[in-house]
Amino acid sequence: MATPPLRRWRRSPKLITIMSTNDPLLSGLLAQRLLPLWYHECANTSVAVLEGLYAGGIRYVEYTNRGPAAPANFKALRATADGLDGLQLGIGTIKNDDQARQYLDLGADFLIAPSVNTGVGALAAAAGKPWIPGCMTPTEIADAENAGAQVVKIFPGNVLGPAFISAVRDLFPGLRFLVTGGVEAETANLEGWFRAGASGVGMGSKLLSKELMDNPDRDRIRDAAAQALALVQQIR
Repeated sequence: MATPPLRRWRRSPKLITIMSTNDPLLSGLLAQRLLPLWYHECANTSVAVLEGLYAGGIRYVEYTNRGPAAPANFKALRATADGLDGLQLGIGTIKNDDQARQYLDLGADFLIAPSVNTGVGALAAAAGKPWIPGCMTPTEIADAENAGAQVVKIFPGNVLGPAFISAVRDLFPGLRFLVTGGVEAETANLEGWFRAGASGVGMGSKLLSKELMDNPDRDRIRDAAAQALALVQQIR
């Protein structure tokens, strides 16, 4: 079913802030504006990252299905998330129906994909969970919209750049864009994405550095998350 068109507000002559979708979880994610994403082979490290992010004010996160330990680690994250009020735990890099079923059974709150797999979208819809497919072309964005997506992941952002969003956003007034790749926790970079029409940004190693992941410290993760969250929230 096609998503009904939603209104847009102009906050300044240059910056467009696109408001919420009709899905409460997606609305909350877009209000946060920043989606941290990570994977680590160690379950304890993965949980430490989640707890640090939560302490820094993050309520929507994406764990990525990038390694053999991902399902077991996700179980540990799910158990931890159940004790963190308001925490929504998504799973990323979902490329096929089997992966979608697996993580829906494990309790994923939302699914994020690197591509437009309509089977994954249908499974998410049947489970009442949001689906955010990855897109790189206007054709893929249109396919995602026709399959019922309300938010699409623009990926890889470092290849496409803010100009791509500026060029296509008016073609898809009912969609919201979440950019992943090429996003840095730095004001000028973030302003470029949001001024182009992005509704949110996904941030992995630019937020959770290799050094921070190799030596996880909840307080340092908390501080990094709080700083990045403050940056995205001040860009209006």
